[in-house]
Amino acid sequence: QGQLVESGGGSVQSGGALRLSCAVSGVYTRYALGWFRQAPGRKREAVAAINTDGTTAYAEAVEGRFTISQDSSKNTLYLEMNNLKPEDTSMYYCAAGLAVPSWMQLHDEVYHYWGQGTQVTVSS
Repeated sequence: QGQLVESGGGSVQSGGALRLSCAVSGVYTRYALGWFRQAPGRKREAVAAINTDGTTAYAEAVEGRFTISQDSSKNTLYLEMNNLKPEDTSMYYCAAGLAVPSWMQLHDEVYHYWGQGTQVTVSS
């Protein structure tokens, strides 16, 4: 049973930076990992993903500002967020999925395990 626990959220001003972490356990190395976010009243949307071969994918809204990475030795997934904007305000979730095709990395339906989320608030 996979368990994912996010941390690192908080409140920052526009233009600021945060690094989110996701502690991953009970998930085999064949699992792809991703970050998603959901704001109140809005649909969940993909942010970034990293596949088992290291291939990364980013949503257009965060391309160039966010970086996804993982430390396999620590079983931790990261999301480095720079130049944050008020529209980045959301609950951020990490997720794990088995055998995710590269073209499906940003599709939440292929992810099986989800964390409880960490809140990111960006003020203008």
